[in-house]
Amino acid sequence: MYRMFCIVVGYFIGCIQTAFIVGKFIGNLDIREHGSGNAGTTNVTRVMGWRAGVFVFAVDILKAVLAYALCSLIFGGRFAPGGAGLVSGESILPGLYAGAGVILGHNFPFYMKFKGGKGIASSVGVILCVDWRISLIDYACALFGALITKYVSLASLIVTGLFPILLFLFGYQLEVCLIELAMAGLAYFQHRDNIKRLAAGTERKFSIGGEPK
Repeated sequence: MYRMFCIVVGYFIGCIQTAFIVGKFIGNLDIREHGSGNAGTTNVTRVMGWRAGVFVFAVDILKAVLAYALCSLIFGGRFAPGGAGLVSGESILPGLYAGAGVILGHNFPFYMKFKGGKGIASSVGVILCVDWRISLIDYACALFGALITKYVSLASLIVTGLFPILLFLFGYQLEVCLIELAMAGLAYFQHRDNIKRLAAGTERKFSIGGEPK
């Protein structure tokens, strides 16, 4: 029962759609009608500049951290990054389900006709809450991919796809791995057009300021 509660709490926190709000109140625009049409960090940065992009990225990470901490507190779960979740009697499941809810709320906010972002910044927040060792490896691999290729979408695929693999390698329980495998699958689905463009060599490389041509 607590699993559904955590997902619902996370969903409504995730529905605070930062990119959409920043676009409306600062840029006087619907971010979904500009650039790539995605209500997320990368598109905000391209259309509105790096300051707006950094703000959106930070708030979307904090949404996941807030939901994770809140549900961990309510249900006696762990909120102490660093592998303590492997100790008997401590569980990261309440926070993890809340984090999954945040991603769902971010991607499919009910008041935006379920058209939101792709959930990468919130995924970054969840990864940070689970285990700092895994987060360092995951972030480093994603950053390396972005710096080498200039494709933010590739970095997004790396950070989400590598996470469940690292959880398994670090010995986390099966349910934990399966939750994040499902979230990785959602991220890849949300990036399906990016994947096609990456395969075709037509994906846009990252640039700041102004809409992409």
